[in-house]
Amino acid sequence: MNMMSKHVGIIGTGSFLPDNVVTNFDLEKMVDTNDQWIRERTGIEERRIAPEGMNTSYMATEAAKKALQMANLNAEDIDMIIFATLTPDMIIPSAACVLQANLGAKNAAAYDLQAACSGFVYGLITAHSYISSGLFKNVLVVGAEVLSRRINWKDRSTCILFGDGAGAAVVSEVPEGYGIKGVDLGADGTGGPALCIPAGGTAVVANDQRIEEGLTFVHMDGPEVYKFAVKTMGRTALKSLERANMNLEELDFFIPHQANIRIIDSAAKRLHMPKEKVFVNLHKYGNTSAASVAIALDEANREGCLKRGDNVALAGFGAGLTWASLVLKWY
Repeated sequence: MNMMSKHVGIIGTGSFLPDNVVTNFDLEKMVDTNDQWIRERTGIEERRIAPEGMNTSYMATEAAKKALQMANLNAEDIDMIIFATLTPDMIIPSAACVLQANLGAKNAAAYDLQAACSGFVYGLITAHSYISSGLFKNVLVVGAEVLSRRINWKDRSTCILFGDGAGAAVVSEVPEGYGIKGVDLGADGTGGPALCIPAGGTAVVANDQRIEEGLTFVHMDGPEVYKFAVKTMGRTALKSLERANMNLEELDFFIPHQANIRIIDSAAKRLHMPKEKVFVNLHKYGNTSAASVAIALDEANREGCLKRGDNVALAGFGAGLTWASLVLKWY
């Protein structure tokens, strides 16, 4: 077989959410906001927050175990771990190496991928490249975040948006006709300042003063990010469809990044997708960044929304600014 002719798809999914629920009404007691305002502008009703002591790697491990179980694989069968996150347990070792140790995936290479909310889809596309080239057979892609520890809970413009969670997928060779058919990914670094964490890297070192100034937390220019997202998410999905040589009418299901219901509705309209064919769990979990599409994919899969042979689009956008999408025939 020609190595580049391999058909690559998703053979197992998993997710994990902390039990602790923080509702909009809980936030009303913390900052100057209200449930109606949050729901009408974002679609979010509640989010999950990891308790003290529960780190990103723990949630990722639980999600990965479920994905491996569904794929009917052992940890030793994994050749590569790609871990999408902007909230690793620590700078080094990578979250991927911590996850490898937790799983006992002793045969796997491992690294972190930082494309923020686009990270999981970036990871799936990267996994596709490894497998279609013949370099690896089974790749575990994980998206996990503990964003609650990177949020200023006094900033009502950001603390209402984000939550914690993890999702995972096992990517492998699938039968002819199934798997990933078209992809699109990109970045616009000039938009980076619109969504950033100013301190914590080498440019602005985190210290007591910068923590006090809130520079170690997420800063976002909401209107700019919204304009970028509305323009980008539908467009990237259309590009993946075009590269898959598919028409809009052939698309059966859409799983978008869960950031804002108005952005999701805009992208769905551009794809001519009715609401029943668009997966939304934003109201339950808020924006979980790199975990967002991963969690939604697993829930859609386990709820029976995805049927074998369905043409499914995944799309995300995030800090960077970045975007990524793919279209696959579900196996």
